[in-house]
Amino acid sequence: MTRISLFKLFVLSILVFSCNQSKPDKLSLNQRTLIDTIGFSQYQWQFDSIISRINPKDKLKEIATYKAVICPHDDYAYAAGLYAKTLSGIKAKTIVLVGVAHKARNFNLENKLVFGSFDSWKCNENQIKVSSIRDEILEKLPNDIYVVHDSMMQMEHSLEAINPFLQKNNTHTEIIPILIPYTTFKNMDKYSDILADTLHAIIRAKKLNYGKDIAVVISNDAIHYGNTGWGGANLAPFGIDSIGNKLAKEKDLKIINQCLEGEINYSKIKIFNAFTVKENDFKAYQWTWCGRYSVPFGLLLANKLNVLENKIPLIGKMIDYRSSFPGKHIRVEDIGMGHTAPAVNSHWVAYVGVGYQ
Repeated sequence: MTRISLFKLFVLSILVFSCNQSKPDKLSLNQRTLIDTIGFSQYQWQFDSIISRINPKDKLKEIATYKAVICPHDDYAYAAGLYAKTLSGIKAKTIVLVGVAHKARNFNLENKLVFGSFDSWKCNENQIKVSSIRDEILEKLPNDIYVVHDSMMQMEHSLEAINPFLQKNNTHTEIIPILIPYTTFKNMDKYSDILADTLHAIIRAKKLNYGKDIAVVISNDAIHYGNTGWGGANLAPFGIDSIGNKLAKEKDLKIINQCLEGEINYSKIKIFNAFTVKENDFKAYQWTWCGRYSVPFGLLLANKLNVLENKIPLIGKMIDYRSSFPGKHIRVEDIGMGHTAPAVNSHWVAYVGVGYQ
């Protein structure tokens, strides 16, 4: 081969390489990136390290198949064990992720379901696909009950930490992320009716099984408690000594037992709303669960879907209840992670895992 031919071959190879580089995988064109790389992992080796450090009892596989769960979304150092324990009962490939919209105020979002347009979400160095069912849902929903808002979806952290655990359980997992901003209970009830009917029609058309093929995961952290580090607010109505902290947790457990366990119905979910949201101001906390909208909406949706599919309500069982203080923490500093908030008597958060069949 002559030098001219070699040169032509070299130029051709450069052109082919350039063309290939200009056509990245479609999913990478519109991918939601990670927002919290301190409390949550950003590399697979970090996540693997977290998994290896979780208490072995929390890694036992749940035999039952859950149709829905309530799962925490706080730092892995504080709550990774409960993520693993709660999500082990989720066996479905397609997950409706119902999340908190912590910063909805930034965008004046209220009384709308919030979707995104992302094709995938970054999940450590991997990606987790957004199910095409999302687009089918949006084609069927009335325009006045939802908004597609990528900025809100990108800013919100309450779903991204759940994805690696879902993907670990099922490498083919696909998600349908939905955020619930400030929303009246009346609208949550109305919107969950519409979405449940829509999902029911899609499930029937695709011959899917609720629980085995599609499930609901509701993101939530329970009581946020203490008198420091909450933007100047005092969130410790019982005080911050051991007695006060104990009383706060007892109230949490009362709410869980009364509203989230056993046979689920409209009345229980409405009582939960009354516990957590002020009666005369649907934007104000009554009891500081950040899932004061995601939990009632998610349960209304999950329960209505089960009634449509199986003619019976869901039955809820608490998997566990824990808190960042006092609590057994996972060591994370040596793997380049940390804590996004302190865990002390004057500033702590509680977590609950609940499974529904």
